[in-house]
Amino acid sequence: MAASAQEIAFETTERNGMNVHILSTEKFKTTTIVVMIEQALSEEHVTKTALLSLVMKRATARFPDTKQLREYLNFLYGAIFDVDVFKKGERQILQLYMEVPNEKYLSAETPLLEEAVRFLGEMLTRPYLENNAFAEKYVTAEKESLRKRIESLIDDKMRYANQRVTEEMCKGEPYALLANGRIEDIAGITGANLYAYFQELIRENPINIFVVGDVDKGQISEYIATHFALQRSRAKALPATQVNKAVAEVREVIERLEVNQGKLNIGCRTSITYRDDDYPALLVFNGVLGGFPHSKLFMNVREKASLAYYAVSRLESHKGILMMMSGIDVTNYEKAVSIIKEQVELVRNGEISESEMNQTKATLANQYRELLDNPRSTIDFAYNGVLSGRERKLQELLREIEQVTVADVKRVAAKLQMDTIYLLRDNKGEAK
Repeated sequence: MAASAQEIAFETTERNGMNVHILSTEKFKTTTIVVMIEQALSEEHVTKTALLSLVMKRATARFPDTKQLREYLNFLYGAIFDVDVFKKGERQILQLYMEVPNEKYLSAETPLLEEAVRFLGEMLTRPYLENNAFAEKYVTAEKESLRKRIESLIDDKMRYANQRVTEEMCKGEPYALLANGRIEDIAGITGANLYAYFQELIRENPINIFVVGDVDKGQISEYIATHFALQRSRAKALPATQVNKAVAEVREVIERLEVNQGKLNIGCRTSITYRDDDYPALLVFNGVLGGFPHSKLFMNVREKASLAYYAVSRLESHKGILMMMSGIDVTNYEKAVSIIKEQVELVRNGEISESEMNQTKATLANQYRELLDNPRSTIDFAYNGVLSGRERKLQELLREIEQVTVADVKRVAAKLQMDTIYLLRDNKGEAK
C-alpha cells in the first residue's frame, strides 16, 4: 500500500503563473501531458469555451492546416492529441491532452518530449490566426460541429435524461448548463470575439499542467517554462460551487418523446463533496445503494422485482449530487419509484448486511488501485484534489474507506434530500 501511495505523489511547482504537477515514474512507456484550464460555468462563457475545444485542435501558427498538424503527430511516433471540455461541479474544464512514446524505448533521435511540450505550448501561445482572429473557416466549420454535438444529445436517451433531470433539479444554478454549451449562443460567436475570449482565458484563469512518465522533473519543468511562455500574473479566483440547497418539496417531471424504454432518473442532494470529512462514507453509501452490481438498486429493483432494465446510482463529487438512474417499462413507473425509495430507506435505517459493506469496500479499493495503472486516471485523481482544495492521498483514502461503519453510512444517508423525479416516457397512454 505504501508503495502505491508513493507512486501517485506529484511534485508541484509554479511556472509562468501556472501550476505544474509532475509524477516521475518508470511504470509507463509513454509520457502523458494534460493541461487543465478552468472556467466558471456560466451562460456568458459556456459555449465559447466548448467551441474553443474544437477550434484549437484544428491548427497552430506552425501548422496552419489540419492535415499538416495530423502529419506532425504521426512524425512524433503516433502521438495522441486531443482537446476536450467537461464539467466538475460548477467548473468548466478545457483540457488539452497529449501522450507520446518515451524516447528511451526508441532508436530515433527526435527529442519527443520537448517536441510534445512545444506543440502543446504553441496551442496556447501561437494559435493560427487570420487578421488577429481565429480563422473564420475553422470557426464556421466547428460552430456547425458543436451544433450537431449538442443536438445529438437527444439521440442518446440515457445521457439526455441525465441532462434533463440536471436542468430541472438545478434551475438557476450554473450546474444546470451542459458542458458543450447552448445552441442559441453559437450564431453570435466570431473568430474575433472567440480569440479575444481565448486571450482573456489563458491570461487570467487557473491553469494546471500534469505530466506523468519516466521524466526528469527539472528538465520537464524547464521545457514548460520555455514553451508555455504566457504573460500571466496570479490566476483569478473563480466562484465556489453552490452545494447546499434546501429542498422544499420533491418535484416530479414527466417528459414525452419517441422512446422504447422509459428513463427514470431521481436527482438527490447529499450536501457532501470531495473535500468533506464525510466523503469516504459517501462513497460507501453510494456503493451500497447503487454504485455496483451487488448494490441494493441492482439487486432489488432490477434482479428481484424485475422492474428495471438497469438501476444504478452515480455521484458528482464536486457538486454533491447523487443521481439514481434506471430504465423501466413506463407501466411500472409508480412501482419503480416506490421500491427505489424503499432502498434509500433501508440504507437510512442501517439495514445493510456485512456482505454489502465488505463487497462495497473491496470494490472501491480495487477501483482506486486501478488508478495507478492509467496515467489519465492518476491525473484525474490528483486534479480532484486541486479543484476541491483538499489533496487526498490514495493510501489515506483507502484506509478511510476501510474504516467506514454502518453508523457512518446512516449518518450520510440521513443528509440525502430527494430533489427531482424525472421520467422520460413514450407518447402513448395517460399522463403517467
